[in-house]
Amino acid sequence: MAAIKSRFLGKMYRDGEVICRQGELADCMYVIQEGQVEILQRRKEKEFCLAVLEGGDFFGEAALLDQQTRLATARAIGDACVLSIEKRTFFERLHEDASFAMSIIRKMSHRIHALEELLMQTCAETDISLPQRPSGYKGKAAKGDS
Repeated sequence: MAAIKSRFLGKMYRDGEVICRQGELADCMYVIQEGQVEILQRRKEKEFCLAVLEGGDFFGEAALLDQQTRLATARAIGDACVLSIEKRTFFERLHEDASFAMSIIRKMSHRIHALEELLMQTCAETDISLPQRPSGYKGKAAKGDS
């Protein structure tokens, strides 16, 4: 563990230690320097694992972008070193570094596509239909709509 601590700037979290909690106000995002972090969301009495992230992954950026509370809890799996990036620094980096901004956008886009795929797979397996446009919808029709 001492070797990990000397190589990284982030905070060390022990197995099962909470990094941030669902419902908290977001004041930073996180970058995993080493180890693994599970992202959990509680719905009523059930807790669901949304993802397991590893070194180089980041999380918590969405709550900074839409000024919301955290939608999930992050908890260390084993020992993990996690660097926090304060909100102000995050926005400065977005403004000054296009490659940083693009990496955030790419990762968020990847997460959206993965969730869409999971949603469609779940709908197909359970024979659930997604909601249709409300009757009387006056918006533009998608290509192929009559």
